[in-house]
Amino acid sequence: MIVVLSKSASSHDKEMLRIYLRDRGFTLREQFLGEDAIIGASGKGVADIRELGLLPGVERVAATSKAYELVSRETKAEDTIVTVAAGPALPGVKVGGSRITVIAGPCAVESKAQIMETAALVRESGAVMLRGGAYKPRTSPYAFQGLGMRGLEFMKEAGEAQGMPIVTEVVSPELAVQMKDLTDMFQIGARNMQNFELLKKVGSLGKPVLLKRGPSATIEEWLLSAEYLLAAGTADVVLCERGIRTFETYTRNTLDISAIPVVKGLSHLPVIVDPSHAVGIRAKVSPAALAAIAAGADGLTVEVHPRPDEALSDGPQSLYPEQFERLMRDIEALAPVVGKELLRTPHPAAVRTFHGGFPPPDGARELPVAFCGENGAFAEQALMRAFGEEAPRLQVQSFPGIFDAVLEGTAAAGVVPVENSQTGSIHENYDLFLRYGDIAIVGEIKLRIVHCLIADERASLDSIAVVRSHPQGFAQCKEFLDQHPHWALEPAATTAGAVASIAREGAVSVAAIAGEAAARAHGLRVIKAGIETNPLNYTRFVIISRRVGDKAAVPPSLGSGPPSKASLVFSVPDEPGALFGCLKVLSDRGINLSKLESRPIQGKPWEYLFYADVSVPDTAGDFERAIGELRAKTRDFHHLGAYRASL
Repeated sequence: MIVVLSKSASSHDKEMLRIYLRDRGFTLREQFLGEDAIIGASGKGVADIRELGLLPGVERVAATSKAYELVSRETKAEDTIVTVAAGPALPGVKVGGSRITVIAGPCAVESKAQIMETAALVRESGAVMLRGGAYKPRTSPYAFQGLGMRGLEFMKEAGEAQGMPIVTEVVSPELAVQMKDLTDMFQIGARNMQNFELLKKVGSLGKPVLLKRGPSATIEEWLLSAEYLLAAGTADVVLCERGIRTFETYTRNTLDISAIPVVKGLSHLPVIVDPSHAVGIRAKVSPAALAAIAAGADGLTVEVHPRPDEALSDGPQSLYPEQFERLMRDIEALAPVVGKELLRTPHPAAVRTFHGGFPPPDGARELPVAFCGENGAFAEQALMRAFGEEAPRLQVQSFPGIFDAVLEGTAAAGVVPVENSQTGSIHENYDLFLRYGDIAIVGEIKLRIVHCLIADERASLDSIAVVRSHPQGFAQCKEFLDQHPHWALEPAATTAGAVASIAREGAVSVAAIAGEAAARAHGLRVIKAGIETNPLNYTRFVIISRRVGDKAAVPPSLGSGPPSKASLVFSVPDEPGALFGCLKVLSDRGINLSKLESRPIQGKPWEYLFYADVSVPDTAGDFERAIGELRAKTRDFHHLGAYRASL
């Protein structure tokens, strides 16, 4: 049983509650679960839960049907997001929520040069945490056992150089204390999942823990091991599925894909997968990794070695750097399909306080990110993918309001929809870039749009007479709406705004078309999900920032690295071959044109602007020369921004 204390509970309230529970035969443990102070009551005690809930200082009582009370979703319904900090100068890496976290590195630290080289390689490909073993429990006593504390020092140095928290295995309670100040996250290996003294010691140190599932452990045994860690004091545990032992011999282990959705249903803790140990064969690692992401994993931990054939341990299952880079590209492409985004963090060289070019006052909080709409809007979901769930947000009532907020410095950045895969470009927002010359595109997010019919708890399909949504919401759900021709369609400024209006009015005969997040945000019910005509429905959002001189500040959460895409707007003289000449400039410089669209110039009938998205070649000079040539060939040229493409 878990007793959650109210924020106003006094010390006297807490003491009386302890006496009440002890007198009834309970053993108590006190700690924090997220932001909540709790008292865990275990043992053979008996108490009336209703009476207990009425005591002063008690906010609620959670009686679970599971032996793993702290781990259970019955105790904490919302997902836990674990933060692993690398140091005060860098933002922590988050595991869980709407983003996919990738941990990479060698099986073992073999030398300082090897771990420094590997850290740089995996960082460049997009990994945000560094893994590696300093102490290696091996089946054979004659196998390489790791470099010990010296190896951990090398690993810490490599992590700091690349701005990556490190995770490494701890094999004994005594070593846990020695390793505490050198590691950012402890790993409990599969062999030690039920080493209960180790679990208690590591849990008491309060650091984040990565808990691997034992090769023969049931899911309940795995969750009970996590319970040991939380009961001992740590609040941050990440579960890691790494394959179980079966009768199959074609792979090292059998990756239990089904465990991912099962555990996520049972527990609020994040779940990641180790495909390297799960299959043990280099060629099978990437397919298994992608399958894990498709099944709902919050991240991966992958073994990578610069020269796997020379590795002192687990070389056959370690990816070559180029294989890892390809896997990261595949994950980035798959992520929007499962409603997530690949997590990126800034390199130390690029770390700065991001305020859209405005120096913050001393002690000021981070400026918010602006979006248009109500809570639960698709734009807010895109914002959280780009900046994280905890990012401060500024709601505005119009798309120009986003640009105004960024330009005036009340927002550090903005999230603006510009294109839908079914209904095309959102022209009014493209036009805003021409009105706001000091705003630039610095990133993009592609969000899968799943529309739902949302209404009051009392409503049903038969009671609905009116449906509200943004006009694009109607267009994208045409086939579903055609089945209900008697419904009146009322356009709204945003999909989430339509949901909010129903919540305010308490209407039973009115429904809205929007995302599930909007229903949750406003306490309404999803009557029918997935009503969009085409499930391959994506909206492309761009991240905007204020230009400072010739550059715009890039949010650290978008990651560092050179841009791969740029957006341009231009008009051409009214003469034969004018547009062809511009396209030839791009072709001659090896620049790929991924989008070209014409728009009438307001106030100039029969004259047009061309909107283009192009690739940015690896050689920056080629792109700059192409831009110079285009400026000379066009009448009105606007470089909207260069940024990392979202695959």
